[in-house]
Amino acid sequence: MEHILKYYKSLSEEQTRQFEALDELYHDWNSKINVISRKDIDNLYEHHVLHSLSIAQIINFKPGSAVMDLGTGGGYPGIPLAILFPETNFLLVDSVRKKTTVCQEVINALGLKNVEVRWCRAEEVKEKFDFVVSRAVMPLADLVKLIRKNIDSTQMNAMPNGLICLKGGELEHETLPHKNHTMITPISDFFDEEYFQTKSVVYVSL
Repeated sequence: MEHILKYYKSLSEEQTRQFEALDELYHDWNSKINVISRKDIDNLYEHHVLHSLSIAQIINFKPGSAVMDLGTGGGYPGIPLAILFPETNFLLVDSVRKKTTVCQEVINALGLKNVEVRWCRAEEVKEKFDFVVSRAVMPLADLVKLIRKNIDSTQMNAMPNGLICLKGGELEHETLPHKNHTMITPISDFFDEEYFQTKSVVYVSL
């Protein structure tokens, strides 16, 4: 939890309570349904929660914004972002039912009112969103093709609507088809933990 408080010093009491609750909730659920690598669960705050919150370093979602987390897995990056942005509406989507079950149980336990979870494939989601966020679920070009239909044409945020992904490693080749619409920001620009040295936030305006 110190990783969160180190960078987010103006959390409300409710947000602090919700972030603190994640540790016990995920340790408990992960022992029943494996949604986070067993060897990585003790790094929950650094590798999962803080990693998710790196998206908030490039955009401050305006109240009323709609965001889809595609391939949410155990709820990342969607759940940490939903805690940080309680007035933004999130839809968490995953095609694996046991993962959406864990997400729903965590959301219920936290008392989050701004999150919906859906067990389905991306192709089945028809709604429009200001942004789609994702954590390395597939190559960028495939992801753009899949979610382009879901990006709303009405703008309300400081950045044009689009896709925001968390990715690692060399990204120049992967982002080449969209290079004129892409911004790659190293997470090490915001967070000084060694874990983030090879990781980036990739934004594609759509």
